Amino acid sequence: MSPGSGGQVLHDRYPRAGRRDVVHRHEMLQVGGRSVAWVPPLLLLLAITAADYNTGGEFRTISWIVLVPGIASALCGVWGTAVYATLAMVTYSLVDSAWPHQFQAGLPDFILVAAGGVLSTLACAVRVRGERRALHLRDVTDTVRRTVLRPLPRGWGGLDHAGIYLTADARARVGGDFYDIQPGPHGTRVFVGDVQGKGLGAVETAAVLLGTFREAGYHEADLTAVADRLEDRMLRHREYTTALGRDDGDRFATAVLLGFPAGRTDVVDAVVFGHEHPLAVGPGGVRILPAEGGLPLGCRDLAPGGPPVRRMPLAVDETLLLVTDGVTEARDGDGRFYPLTEDLERAVAADPRVVAPARLVAVVRDGTLRHSRGHLVDDTTAFAVRRTRAAGGEGPEGGRSPY
Repeated sequence: MSPGSGGQVLHDRYPRAGRRDVVHRHEMLQVGGRSVAWVPPLLLLLAITAADYNTGGEFRTISWIVLVPGIASALCGVWGTAVYATLAMVTYSLVDSAWPHQFQAGLPDFILVAAGGVLSTLACAVRVRGERRALHLRDVTDTVRRTVLRPLPRGWGGLDHAGIYLTADARARVGGDFYDIQPGPHGTRVFVGDVQGKGLGAVETAAVLLGTFREAGYHEADLTAVADRLEDRMLRHREYTTALGRDDGDRFATAVLLGFPAGRTDVVDAVVFGHEHPLAVGPGGVRILPAEGGLPLGCRDLAPGGPPVRRMPLAVDETLLLVTDGVTEARDGDGRFYPLTEDLERAVAADPRVVAPARLVAVVRDGTLRHSRGHLVDDTTAFAVRRTRAAGGEGPEGGRSPY
């Protein structure tokens, strides 16, 4: 789901699901790149046949061959299962007829083997159909995810960037956390946030805010105007959901809005909507940007006027790190919160190259998962940006973006 080192997103990228993904599900069983899913049913068939040959006539095992298509239905495709069902019936007939008449299992067991083959084939067809539907739904979810967290090109808007996104529900793949970069004639804007709540309502709200950011971030010359547009859109979306009678009409979102002014390489503008403050991470350590915090998006009626825009110095070698509360509120077994700043300071002291965006978000990801032992209670996002170094390493690029 998006671009990596110095400009790529580090979370998993899921391939588009197609017919082949289901029909060849058994390719998970591979040796040397070749599928061996057909081997277990075949070995079972040979083992049952050999056991029947080496037992006395009073104890026949050939009827157990009904297990062969059953095993194939769990590992193979429909046609593979049908082949094993047919092979089981043929093998049964040949082996049983080779015994003297008084020891033959006869027609009743043949009917059992035939019925088992038919039922196994039908069960395999149901399994494949269910898997196709699940993969289609996964494909739809991935499309929604790419809409909310669109892939960002390397060096987009004159920024090196990297991000990680981990959902608390691994099967959901998408939640209320979001981030984006929007270049424009007035500079490059960055937007990172977290919608209150979970489910499709949170995803919908995130998509609404991102759509507004992409338009306002490009056209508005003043970062305050971008912030106002986001607040207005959040309120209108809440009115809309309330009119529909939904119970998420009081939803809000915390966020950070950054502006990298055109023509300036030594400052950054910031608006904080009740969110975790950005961290500036450089070879010299970690510092919290002293941006004044405001209320979350959707809460303007509690404090009319909106949050202020703060312009702050930013060193050439500093990277801005923005995280959601899935990072800062991750707890260990004793209930202690993840010490993000201390962890970053240790990492930078050990290796100053950690300040590169891709390395930085990897440190946050590994530290969060290690601290919480993999038990995430909320969606977890870390996004790092810094100005792209000019050719020859002479300093960060400046100027307005034409995109």
